[in-house]
Amino acid sequence: MKELLLIRHAKSSWDDASLSDRDRPLNKRGKRDAPFMGSLLRFRGMEPDCMVSSPARRARKTAHLIASKVGYDKDSIVIAEELYLGGTRAIVELVRALDDKNGRVYVIGHNPDLSEAASCLIGESLGQIPTCGIVAIEFPLDSWAHVMEGAGRLKFLDYPKKHLSP
Repeated sequence: MKELLLIRHAKSSWDDASLSDRDRPLNKRGKRDAPFMGSLLRFRGMEPDCMVSSPARRARKTAHLIASKVGYDKDSIVIAEELYLGGTRAIVELVRALDDKNGRVYVIGHNPDLSEAASCLIGESLGQIPTCGIVAIEFPLDSWAHVMEGAGRLKFLDYPKKHLSP
């Protein structure tokens, strides 16, 4: 059994118009939501074997904040360039290339690519994943290489606004 958690980066700040999209930081709500969602994952006993993040500042910070709550070494987070504007196919290919020693993997990235990848992998539309939303998908497979469209089963979709006020 393989388990993939697609995590959209937490809410980012648009306060500094001089920053490139790639360099946008998290805003106050994002800095609150990411550790909260990490705590929920820890409570559920869903610690990762591997974490992979987009190189964008807001995604890396989200990954670091979640890692700190689930007991994952932030220096072990893999940065994957293809998660930044790489498209749905790039996400699916990244998943297929994961090391089979990893049973549960977190992938932290961006919409619309994450939402489209989640819908592709479970074979039904989920709509847009909210900021800091988590889609957990189970695959009854022994190898990530066998992941394909519709092969996954949605375990849950969770996000901060289900639990916290804005």
